[in-house]
Amino acid sequence: MSERHDLWGGRFAAGPAEVLRRFNDSWSFDRALLAEDVQGSIAWADELGRCGVLTALEVRKIVKGLRAVKAAWDAGEGRDVDAEDVHSFVEGELAKRIGPLAGKLHTGRSRNDQVATDLRLWLRNAFDSFHAAVLELAEALTVRAAAEAATPMPGYTHLKRAEPVTFGHWSLAYAEMLLRDADRIRAARHRANECPLGAGALSGTPLPIDRERLARSLGFDHASANSLDAVSDRDAAAEYLFVAALHLSHLSRMAEDLIFFTTDEAGFAELPDALSTGSSRMPQKKNPDVLELVRGHAGRSIGELTGLLAILKGLPLAYDKDLQLDKEPLFRTRAVLAAALPALTAVVKGLRLKPERMRAAAGDDRLLATELADALARRGVPFREAHEVVGRRFALAEESGKGLVELPPGDGITKADLASVDLEKALARRGAVGGSSPKLVVRAAKKAAAQIAAEKQAAKEAFAAGRKAAAGTGKK
Repeated sequence: MSERHDLWGGRFAAGPAEVLRRFNDSWSFDRALLAEDVQGSIAWADELGRCGVLTALEVRKIVKGLRAVKAAWDAGEGRDVDAEDVHSFVEGELAKRIGPLAGKLHTGRSRNDQVATDLRLWLRNAFDSFHAAVLELAEALTVRAAAEAATPMPGYTHLKRAEPVTFGHWSLAYAEMLLRDADRIRAARHRANECPLGAGALSGTPLPIDRERLARSLGFDHASANSLDAVSDRDAAAEYLFVAALHLSHLSRMAEDLIFFTTDEAGFAELPDALSTGSSRMPQKKNPDVLELVRGHAGRSIGELTGLLAILKGLPLAYDKDLQLDKEPLFRTRAVLAAALPALTAVVKGLRLKPERMRAAAGDDRLLATELADALARRGVPFREAHEVVGRRFALAEESGKGLVELPPGDGITKADLASVDLEKALARRGAVGGSSPKLVVRAAKKAAAQIAAEKQAAKEAFAAGRKAAAGTGKK
């Protein structure tokens, strides 16, 4: 293990104690920001050159050295190095390659604005991958919606069978949630896309740098407006965790529905073998582990958000060491999303429906009681009175063990009214915007597909600058 390269210590008579290092160091996790740290450092070196702090030759040497540090890291080197944090590691590795010149890179810069910039760059990429994965799942749901627009199934309220809908309509309900999530991700990403670099430790840099030019070179929309705020602002981190927690809450609801649909009791669908697990004891079991893990991670994601907000709520301006604890929740949440979203997308694509079982359940005339009440209302009976009449008939049917339509006309209910108790007619009548009419579901699926395409295009345009900057920072 090589010697540490600390970025402070001149005023101290002794080095940090081992207990301090174990508690204070962040290298074990913030090494995940190495690519972003190199990217930001290259941009800073270029700007130091533009404002005359570094010569053109010095800039070239520093940039070449930084790229070598990144290449070596990518090749697996340096993983056993002892460092306080990613910033000291990068500078130490740079010093091995170019000598004392490496010490000039930090001129006018602080680890405070450096880590804030690294985190913004990381979050920008995290938002991008999150957005793309959400749209993939939304697209899978939309495809299923179009294919199953006329596949009837029971709709539920209070987890009791209520009225018939279609599986396509159910699919679009979650597609709508995901489209809102995608919009939130893109909006949060836009708010996050400002550059803290040049804010210094807290009061700004004393160098005559052009912060707007610097921001643009890293693909940011603009420079942060206030140096005190810039080094301590973690709104983007909190927003990422919030959007993730809300999104996982949506996925948890979907998972809960699918767990129920695939139970032996409901039997509306079956999970593909490749996305299920078995029991070590019971050979017949087919368990929905993917769905249960999604449901579990939703709860944990709420804890990640709550934890960060609790850290942020009492911090005085400007930077405080508490902010070191902002990264691990982000890293964990991104890893969960990267695993959960493709898995759930595969479940949606591979789910095998049992349409006969679904139709039989949806056609139960208990779900069509509202149709009978509506039939009375259509011929002028006040709905409250129709509701009462049908309620009495339903109670009588339950008591006699018969269905609503099996009882003879009576109590104000005619033969024509009873003819309205029909599954296909019930679905077809739900033709107002947002309803479950199969024809409407087909149109709604097309509209959702168009929204997804538009969201992808908007993301492509909004995110292009950052991706270009990430690939090209420091190129001459």
